[in-house]
Amino acid sequence: MTTKFLRIGALLLAVASVLVLIFWRSAWAGHDQVTNQNSPASPSPAGHESLTSPPASIPGMAAEERKILYWYDPMHPAYKSQKPGFAPDCGMQLVPKYADADSARSQMAPGEVMISPEKQQLMGVRTTTVRRESLVRTIRTTGQVTADETRIAHVHVKVNGWIDKVYVDFVGQLVKKGQPLFTLYSPDLVATQEEYLIARRGETSLSSSPFAEVRQGANSLLHAAHDRLKLWDISDAQIEKLERTGEVSRTMTFYSPVTGFVTDRKAFPQSSVTPDMELYTVANLSAVWVMADVYEYELPYVRVGQRAEIQLSYYPGKTYTGRIRYIYPTFDPQTRTAKVRIDLPNPGFELKPQMFADVQLQVNYGKQIVVPQEAVLDSGERQTVFVAAANGHFEPRVIKAGAQVDGKVVVLSGLKPGETIVSSGNFLIDSESQLKNAMEGMQH
Repeated sequence: MTTKFLRIGALLLAVASVLVLIFWRSAWAGHDQVTNQNSPASPSPAGHESLTSPPASIPGMAAEERKILYWYDPMHPAYKSQKPGFAPDCGMQLVPKYADADSARSQMAPGEVMISPEKQQLMGVRTTTVRRESLVRTIRTTGQVTADETRIAHVHVKVNGWIDKVYVDFVGQLVKKGQPLFTLYSPDLVATQEEYLIARRGETSLSSSPFAEVRQGANSLLHAAHDRLKLWDISDAQIEKLERTGEVSRTMTFYSPVTGFVTDRKAFPQSSVTPDMELYTVANLSAVWVMADVYEYELPYVRVGQRAEIQLSYYPGKTYTGRIRYIYPTFDPQTRTAKVRIDLPNPGFELKPQMFADVQLQVNYGKQIVVPQEAVLDSGERQTVFVAAANGHFEPRVIKAGAQVDGKVVVLSGLKPGETIVSSGNFLIDSESQLKNAMEGMQH
Protein backbone atom coordinates (compact mmCIF):
# COMPACT_ATOMS: atom_id res chain seq x y z
CA MET A 1 0.00 0.00 0.00
CA THR A 2 2.82 2.37 0.89
CA THR A 3 4.55 1.66 -2.40
CA LYS A 4 1.38 2.50 -4.31
CA PHE A 5 1.06 5.89 -2.62
CA LEU A 6 4.69 6.70 -3.33
CA ARG A 7 4.22 5.97 -7.04
CA ILE A 8 1.15 8.17 -7.23
CA GLY A 9 3.02 11.06 -5.48
CA ALA A 10 5.99 10.78 -7.80
CA LEU A 11 3.70 10.92 -10.82
CA LEU A 12 1.92 14.02 -9.52
CA LEU A 13 5.25 15.69 -8.80
CA ALA A 14 6.46 15.03 -12.36
CA VAL A 15 3.26 16.46 -13.86
CA ALA A 16 3.57 19.57 -11.70
CA SER A 17 7.20 20.05 -12.74
CA VAL A 18 6.25 19.84 -16.41
CA LEU A 19 3.46 22.41 -15.95
CA VAL A 20 5.79 24.80 -14.13
CA LEU A 21 8.40 24.49 -16.89
CA ILE A 22 5.83 25.19 -19.62
CA PHE A 23 4.48 28.23 -17.75
CA TRP A 24 7.98 29.60 -17.13
CA ARG A 25 8.97 29.33 -20.82
CA SER A 26 5.78 31.03 -21.95
CA ALA A 27 6.28 33.89 -19.52
CA TRP A 28 9.92 34.35 -20.59
CA ALA A 29 9.02 34.44 -24.30
CA GLY A 30 6.33 37.08 -23.65
CA HIS A 31 8.81 39.14 -21.67
CA ASP A 32 11.27 39.07 -24.59
CA GLN A 33 8.62 40.19 -27.04
CA VAL A 34 7.52 43.08 -24.84
CA THR A 35 11.14 44.06 -24.29
CA ASN A 36 11.90 44.11 -28.05
CA GLN A 37 8.85 46.19 -28.90
CA ASN A 38 8.58 48.62 -25.99
CA SER A 39 11.99 48.98 -24.37
CA PRO A 40 14.50 51.60 -25.62
CA ALA A 41 16.60 50.29 -28.46
CA SER A 42 20.23 49.44 -27.93
CA PRO A 43 22.72 52.01 -29.19
CA SER A 44 23.16 51.91 -32.94
CA PRO A 45 26.45 52.01 -34.73
CA ALA A 46 27.93 55.50 -35.06
CA GLY A 47 26.31 57.62 -37.80
CA HIS A 48 23.08 55.54 -37.95
CA GLU A 49 19.74 56.43 -36.46
CA SER A 50 18.12 53.73 -34.33
CA LEU A 51 16.00 51.53 -36.57
CA THR A 52 14.22 49.40 -33.93
CA SER A 53 11.98 52.18 -32.73
CA PRO A 54 8.99 52.87 -34.96
CA PRO A 55 9.60 55.69 -37.45
CA ALA A 56 7.59 58.87 -37.44
CA SER A 57 3.93 58.05 -37.86
CA ILE A 58 1.86 59.10 -40.80
CA PRO A 59 -0.28 62.15 -40.06
CA GLY A 60 -3.67 60.98 -38.83
CA MET A 61 -2.53 57.47 -37.83
CA ALA A 62 -1.32 56.37 -34.38
CA ALA A 63 1.93 54.43 -34.14
CA GLU A 64 0.29 51.43 -32.45
CA GLU A 65 -2.19 51.07 -35.36
CA ARG A 66 0.55 50.42 -37.90
CA LYS A 67 1.03 46.80 -38.86
CA ILE A 68 4.51 45.37 -39.45
CA LEU A 69 4.66 43.05 -42.45
CA TYR A 70 8.29 42.00 -42.08
CA TRP A 71 11.79 43.24 -41.25
CA TYR A 72 14.40 43.91 -43.95
CA ASP A 73 18.02 44.95 -44.43
CA PRO A 74 18.17 48.64 -45.53
CA MET A 75 21.41 47.94 -47.43
CA HIS A 76 20.04 44.79 -49.09
CA PRO A 77 16.24 45.09 -49.21
CA ALA A 78 15.97 41.59 -50.72
CA TYR A 79 16.77 40.09 -47.29
CA LYS A 80 13.58 39.75 -45.19
CA SER A 81 12.91 38.40 -41.71
CA GLN A 82 9.82 37.81 -39.61
CA LYS A 83 11.48 39.17 -36.46
CA PRO A 84 13.84 42.03 -35.59
CA GLY A 85 17.56 41.58 -35.41
CA PHE A 86 20.65 42.11 -37.51
CA ALA A 87 21.42 41.18 -41.13
CA PRO A 88 23.75 38.17 -41.29
CA ASP A 89 25.83 39.60 -44.17
CA CYS A 90 26.56 43.23 -43.28
CA GLY A 91 25.49 43.40 -39.65
CA MET A 92 22.99 46.22 -40.30
CA GLN A 93 20.04 46.44 -37.94
CA LEU A 94 16.82 45.32 -39.63
CA VAL A 95 14.14 47.91 -40.40
CA PRO A 96 10.40 47.24 -40.10
CA LYS A 97 8.29 47.23 -43.24
CA TYR A 98 4.86 48.68 -42.43
CA ALA A 99 1.71 47.84 -44.29
CA ASP A 100 0.88 51.52 -44.81
CA ALA A 101 4.38 52.45 -46.08
CA ASP A 102 3.39 52.11 -49.75
CA SER A 103 0.37 54.35 -49.33
CA ALA A 104 2.45 56.93 -47.46
CA ARG A 105 5.14 56.78 -50.14
CA SER A 106 2.57 57.23 -52.86
CA GLN A 107 1.50 60.53 -51.27
CA MET A 108 5.09 61.90 -51.34
CA ALA A 109 6.59 63.62 -54.36
CA PRO A 110 9.48 61.90 -56.17
CA GLY A 111 12.67 62.47 -54.23
CA GLU A 112 10.83 63.87 -51.21
CA VAL A 113 12.17 62.72 -47.85
CA MET A 114 10.96 62.98 -44.27
CA ILE A 115 13.59 63.65 -41.58
CA SER A 116 12.91 63.82 -37.86
CA PRO A 117 13.86 66.98 -35.93
CA GLU A 118 16.54 65.08 -34.04
CA LYS A 119 18.17 63.91 -37.23
CA GLN A 120 17.91 67.40 -38.74
CA GLN A 121 19.84 68.71 -35.77
CA LEU A 122 22.54 66.08 -36.24
CA MET A 123 22.76 66.91 -39.96
CA GLY A 124 23.06 70.65 -39.26
CA VAL A 125 20.00 71.54 -41.33
CA ARG A 126 19.18 75.24 -41.47
CA THR A 127 16.45 76.92 -43.47
CA THR A 128 15.83 80.38 -44.87
CA THR A 129 12.99 82.23 -46.53
CA VAL A 130 12.97 83.09 -50.23
CA ARG A 131 12.87 86.88 -50.61
CA ARG A 132 12.49 89.51 -53.28
CA GLU A 133 14.98 92.32 -52.75
CA SER A 134 16.94 95.01 -54.54
CA LEU A 135 20.18 93.64 -55.91
CA VAL A 136 23.29 95.62 -56.82
CA ARG A 137 26.43 94.05 -58.18
CA THR A 138 29.82 95.70 -57.73
CA ILE A 139 32.51 94.95 -60.31
CA ARG A 140 35.95 95.72 -58.93
CA THR A 141 38.91 96.00 -61.25
CA THR A 142 42.05 98.01 -61.90
CA GLY A 143 42.77 100.72 -64.43
CA GLN A 144 45.46 103.09 -65.64
CA VAL A 145 45.21 106.82 -66.27
CA THR A 146 46.07 107.92 -69.81
CA ALA A 147 45.85 111.20 -71.71
CA ASP A 148 42.71 111.92 -73.71
CA GLU A 149 43.76 111.11 -77.27
CA THR A 150 41.30 113.63 -78.70
CA ARG A 151 43.10 116.41 -76.77
CA ILE A 152 46.65 115.68 -77.96
CA ALA A 153 48.34 117.97 -80.52
CA HIS A 154 51.39 117.04 -82.61
CA VAL A 155 53.43 120.00 -83.83
CA HIS A 156 55.11 119.73 -87.28
CA VAL A 157 56.41 122.21 -89.81
CA LYS A 158 55.35 122.01 -93.44
CA VAL A 159 58.56 123.32 -94.98
CA ASN A 160 62.21 122.39 -94.73
CA GLY A 161 64.31 124.66 -92.58
CA TRP A 162 66.44 125.25 -89.51
CA ILE A 163 65.31 126.06 -85.97
CA ASP A 164 66.76 129.35 -84.78
CA LYS A 165 65.37 129.93 -81.26
CA VAL A 166 63.46 127.64 -78.89
CA TYR A 167 61.05 129.16 -76.34
CA VAL A 168 59.68 125.90 -74.84
CA ASP A 169 62.72 123.89 -73.94
CA PHE A 170 61.72 121.05 -71.60
CA VAL A 171 59.20 118.22 -71.37
CA GLY A 172 56.39 118.78 -68.85
CA GLN A 173 56.14 122.53 -69.40
CA LEU A 174 52.63 123.93 -69.45
CA VAL A 175 51.95 126.03 -72.54
CA LYS A 176 48.96 128.14 -73.53
CA LYS A 177 47.26 128.15 -76.89
CA GLY A 178 49.06 130.70 -79.11
CA GLN A 179 52.23 130.70 -77.00
CA PRO A 180 55.48 130.83 -79.08
CA LEU A 181 57.30 127.52 -79.37
CA PHE A 182 60.26 128.23 -81.70
CA THR A 183 61.42 130.33 -84.67
CA LEU A 184 62.28 128.77 -88.03
CA TYR A 185 64.48 129.91 -90.91
CA SER A 186 63.35 128.50 -94.25
CA PRO A 187 64.42 129.64 -97.76
CA ASP A 188 60.98 128.69 -99.03
CA LEU A 189 59.30 130.95 -96.46
CA VAL A 190 61.59 133.85 -97.35
CA ALA A 191 60.87 133.41 -101.09
CA THR A 192 57.12 133.21 -100.51
CA GLN A 193 57.17 136.42 -98.45
CA GLU A 194 58.95 138.19 -101.28
CA GLU A 195 56.43 136.86 -103.79
CA TYR A 196 53.62 138.12 -101.59
CA LEU A 197 55.09 141.63 -101.40
CA ILE A 198 55.60 141.70 -105.18
CA ALA A 199 52.00 140.50 -105.73
CA ARG A 200 50.75 143.18 -103.32
CA ARG A 201 52.57 145.96 -105.21
CA GLY A 202 51.42 144.56 -108.56
CA GLU A 203 47.81 144.38 -107.44
CA THR A 204 48.01 148.02 -106.21
CA SER A 205 49.52 149.32 -109.44
CA LEU A 206 47.29 147.35 -111.80
CA SER A 207 44.02 147.94 -109.96
CA SER A 208 43.35 150.96 -112.24
CA SER A 209 44.11 149.13 -115.50
CA PRO A 210 41.34 149.36 -118.13
CA PHE A 211 41.76 145.66 -118.87
CA ALA A 212 39.79 143.37 -116.57
CA GLU A 213 42.04 140.42 -117.32
CA VAL A 214 45.09 142.32 -116.06
CA ARG A 215 43.35 143.38 -112.84
CA GLN A 216 42.09 139.82 -112.25
CA GLY A 217 45.53 138.27 -112.87
CA ALA A 218 47.24 140.58 -110.35
CA ASN A 219 44.58 139.84 -107.76
CA SER A 220 44.98 136.05 -108.31
CA LEU A 221 48.74 136.22 -107.75
CA LEU A 222 48.20 138.05 -104.46
CA HIS A 223 45.67 135.49 -103.19
CA ALA A 224 47.91 132.59 -104.23
CA ALA A 225 50.86 133.95 -102.22
CA HIS A 226 48.58 134.65 -99.24
CA ASP A 227 47.09 131.14 -99.26
CA ARG A 228 50.56 129.58 -99.48
CA LEU A 229 51.63 131.38 -96.30
CA LYS A 230 48.43 130.30 -94.52
CA LEU A 231 48.93 126.67 -95.55
CA TRP A 232 52.42 126.81 -94.07
CA ASP A 233 50.87 127.80 -90.69
CA ILE A 234 51.86 131.49 -90.92
CA SER A 235 49.37 133.40 -88.74
CA ASP A 236 47.17 136.29 -89.87
CA ALA A 237 49.05 138.61 -87.53
CA GLN A 238 52.35 137.75 -89.20
CA ILE A 239 50.92 138.30 -92.68
CA GLU A 240 49.44 141.63 -91.57
CA LYS A 241 52.84 142.68 -90.22
CA LEU A 242 54.42 141.71 -93.56
CA GLU A 243 51.92 143.92 -95.41
CA ARG A 244 52.33 146.82 -92.98
CA THR A 245 56.13 146.88 -92.84
CA GLY A 246 56.86 145.62 -96.32
CA GLU A 247 59.91 143.82 -94.93
CA VAL A 248 60.68 140.12 -95.30
CA SER A 249 61.34 138.33 -91.99
CA ARG A 250 64.33 136.03 -91.97
CA THR A 251 62.71 133.70 -89.42
CA MET A 252 59.04 132.94 -88.70
CA THR A 253 57.65 132.11 -85.25
CA PHE A 254 55.47 129.01 -84.73
CA TYR A 255 52.89 128.87 -81.91
CA SER A 256 51.22 126.16 -79.78
CA PRO A 257 47.90 125.03 -81.28
CA VAL A 258 46.42 124.00 -77.90
CA THR A 259 46.77 124.54 -74.17
CA GLY A 260 48.44 121.63 -72.42
CA PHE A 261 51.60 119.99 -71.18
CA VAL A 262 54.55 119.17 -73.38
CA THR A 263 54.91 115.38 -73.30
CA ASP A 264 57.57 115.08 -76.02
CA ARG A 265 60.08 117.50 -77.55
CA LYS A 266 62.49 117.18 -80.49
CA ALA A 267 62.98 120.88 -81.27
CA PHE A 268 66.53 122.08 -80.53
CA PRO A 269 68.32 125.28 -81.61
CA GLN A 270 70.29 125.19 -84.87
CA SER A 271 68.84 121.79 -85.81
CA SER A 272 67.60 120.95 -89.29
CA VAL A 273 63.92 119.96 -89.53
CA THR A 274 61.70 118.44 -92.20
CA PRO A 275 57.92 118.12 -92.45
CA ASP A 276 57.97 114.49 -91.27
CA MET A 277 59.58 115.37 -87.92
CA GLU A 278 57.32 115.69 -84.85
CA LEU A 279 58.82 118.61 -82.94
CA TYR A 280 56.42 118.78 -79.98
CA THR A 281 53.61 116.72 -78.48
CA VAL A 282 51.22 118.76 -76.35
CA ALA A 283 48.51 117.03 -74.28
CA ASN A 284 45.56 118.82 -72.73
CA LEU A 285 45.11 117.06 -69.35
CA SER A 286 42.06 118.97 -68.17
CA ALA A 287 40.22 115.70 -68.91
CA VAL A 288 41.77 112.22 -68.92
CA TRP A 289 40.87 108.62 -69.66
CA VAL A 290 41.03 105.64 -67.30
CA MET A 291 41.57 102.37 -69.15
CA ALA A 292 40.05 99.60 -67.00
CA ASP A 293 40.43 95.85 -67.53
CA VAL A 294 37.16 93.88 -67.31
CA TYR A 295 37.12 90.07 -67.29
CA GLU A 296 35.15 88.32 -69.99
CA TYR A 297 32.54 86.86 -67.61
CA GLU A 298 31.78 90.38 -66.32
CA LEU A 299 31.52 92.05 -69.74
CA PRO A 300 27.77 91.32 -70.16
CA TYR A 301 27.09 93.58 -67.17
CA VAL A 302 29.07 96.56 -68.50
CA ARG A 303 27.48 99.14 -70.80
CA VAL A 304 28.27 102.56 -72.25
CA GLY A 305 27.12 105.41 -70.01
CA GLN A 306 27.49 103.36 -66.85
CA ARG A 307 28.69 105.24 -63.76
CA ALA A 308 32.15 104.40 -62.44
CA GLU A 309 33.94 105.29 -59.23
CA ILE A 310 37.73 105.61 -59.24
CA GLN A 311 40.06 105.71 -56.24
CA LEU A 312 43.82 106.12 -56.19
CA SER A 313 46.23 105.08 -53.48
CA TYR A 314 47.97 108.43 -53.93
CA TYR A 315 44.90 110.28 -52.63
CA PRO A 316 43.38 108.16 -49.81
CA GLY A 317 39.70 108.71 -49.15
CA LYS A 318 39.07 110.66 -52.34
CA THR A 319 36.71 109.27 -54.99
CA TYR A 320 36.47 110.42 -58.62
CA THR A 321 33.31 109.83 -60.63
CA GLY A 322 33.18 109.25 -64.37
CA ARG A 323 31.23 107.51 -67.11
CA ILE A 324 32.05 104.63 -69.44
CA ARG A 325 32.31 106.12 -72.92
CA TYR A 326 33.65 103.22 -74.94
CA ILE A 327 34.09 99.44 -74.72
CA TYR A 328 36.95 98.34 -76.94
CA PRO A 329 36.17 95.56 -79.45
CA THR A 330 39.49 93.75 -78.97
CA PHE A 331 40.25 91.16 -76.31
CA ASP A 332 43.51 90.28 -74.55
CA PRO A 333 43.98 86.46 -74.75
CA GLN A 334 46.65 86.51 -72.06
CA THR A 335 44.71 88.25 -69.28
CA ARG A 336 41.23 87.32 -70.61
CA THR A 337 40.15 90.95 -70.27
CA ALA A 338 38.76 93.71 -72.47
CA LYS A 339 39.53 97.41 -72.19
CA VAL A 340 36.84 99.82 -71.01
CA ARG A 341 37.39 103.57 -71.36
CA ILE A 342 36.16 105.88 -68.61
CA ASP A 343 36.18 109.67 -69.14
CA LEU A 344 37.11 111.80 -66.13
CA PRO A 345 37.34 115.58 -65.68
CA ASN A 346 40.72 116.64 -64.31
CA PRO A 347 40.56 120.39 -63.62
CA GLY A 348 43.31 120.39 -60.99
CA PHE A 349 45.60 118.04 -62.94
CA GLU A 350 45.67 115.63 -59.98
CA LEU A 351 45.25 112.63 -62.27
CA LYS A 352 48.44 112.06 -64.19
CA PRO A 353 49.06 109.64 -67.08
CA GLN A 354 50.37 106.19 -66.10
CA MET A 355 48.84 106.32 -62.60
CA PHE A 356 47.16 103.11 -61.43
CA ALA A 357 43.60 103.28 -60.13
CA ASP A 358 41.00 101.07 -58.42
CA VAL A 359 37.74 101.04 -60.38
CA GLN A 360 34.27 100.10 -59.16
CA LEU A 361 31.31 99.63 -61.51
CA GLN A 362 27.80 99.39 -60.09
CA VAL A 363 25.33 97.06 -61.85
CA ASN A 364 21.73 97.52 -60.67
CA TYR A 365 19.51 94.45 -61.22
CA GLY A 366 16.42 95.98 -59.63
CA LYS A 367 14.19 93.80 -57.43
CA GLN A 368 14.86 90.08 -57.91
CA ILE A 369 13.99 86.78 -56.19
CA VAL A 370 17.20 85.68 -54.49
CA VAL A 371 18.40 82.71 -52.42
CA PRO A 372 21.75 82.04 -50.70
CA GLN A 373 24.34 80.57 -53.02
CA GLU A 374 24.94 77.59 -50.69
CA ALA A 375 21.24 76.64 -50.96
CA VAL A 376 21.61 75.74 -54.64
CA LEU A 377 22.93 72.32 -55.68
CA ASP A 378 24.44 72.77 -59.14
CA SER A 379 25.11 69.56 -61.04
CA GLY A 380 26.15 71.39 -64.18
CA GLU A 381 23.00 70.42 -66.04
CA ARG A 382 20.44 71.67 -63.54
CA GLN A 383 20.16 73.63 -60.30
CA THR A 384 18.18 72.19 -57.38
CA VAL A 385 17.01 73.45 -53.99
CA PHE A 386 15.16 71.62 -51.22
CA VAL A 387 11.87 73.18 -50.14
CA ALA A 388 11.01 72.59 -46.48
CA ALA A 389 7.38 71.57 -45.77
CA ALA A 390 5.52 70.61 -42.59
CA ASN A 391 6.32 67.54 -40.45
CA GLY A 392 9.95 67.37 -41.56
CA HIS A 393 9.26 66.86 -45.27
CA PHE A 394 11.81 68.13 -47.80
CA GLU A 395 11.01 68.29 -51.49
CA PRO A 396 13.63 68.78 -54.24
CA ARG A 397 12.77 71.63 -56.61
CA VAL A 398 14.51 72.34 -59.91
CA ILE A 399 15.03 76.06 -60.48
CA LYS A 400 16.44 78.27 -63.22
CA ALA A 401 19.30 80.28 -61.75
CA GLY A 402 20.51 83.64 -62.98
CA ALA A 403 23.39 85.84 -61.94
CA GLN A 404 25.41 85.25 -58.77
CA VAL A 405 25.93 88.42 -56.75
CA ASP A 406 27.75 88.66 -53.41
CA GLY A 407 26.88 85.15 -52.25
CA LYS A 408 23.32 85.28 -53.58
CA VAL A 409 21.75 83.66 -56.64
CA VAL A 410 19.00 85.25 -58.71
CA VAL A 411 16.13 82.77 -59.23
CA LEU A 412 14.50 83.26 -62.62
CA SER A 413 11.87 80.51 -62.13
CA GLY A 414 10.98 77.65 -59.78
CA LEU A 415 10.50 79.51 -56.48
CA LYS A 416 8.17 82.11 -55.03
CA PRO A 417 8.84 84.69 -52.32
CA GLY A 418 7.88 83.39 -48.89
CA GLU A 419 8.77 79.73 -49.48
CA THR A 420 11.16 78.08 -47.02
CA ILE A 421 14.22 76.33 -48.39
CA VAL A 422 17.24 74.54 -46.94
CA SER A 423 20.31 76.77 -46.72
CA SER A 424 22.66 74.34 -44.94
CA GLY A 425 22.81 70.57 -44.85
CA ASN A 426 21.26 70.21 -48.29
CA PHE A 427 24.02 67.84 -49.43
CA LEU A 428 23.05 65.33 -46.73
CA ILE A 429 19.36 65.72 -47.55
CA ASP A 430 20.19 65.14 -51.21
CA SER A 431 22.01 61.94 -50.20
CA GLU A 432 18.92 60.81 -48.25
CA SER A 433 16.74 61.57 -51.27
CA GLN A 434 18.95 59.61 -53.67
CA LEU A 435 19.18 56.66 -51.23
CA LYS A 436 15.38 56.63 -50.93
CA ASN A 437 14.97 56.55 -54.70
CA ALA A 438 17.56 53.76 -55.00
CA MET A 439 15.84 51.65 -52.32
CA GLU A 440 12.45 52.10 -53.95
CA GLY A 441 13.92 51.01 -57.25
CA MET A 442 15.43 47.88 -55.71
CA GLN A 443 12.17 46.95 -53.98
CA HIS A 444 10.21 47.27 -57.18
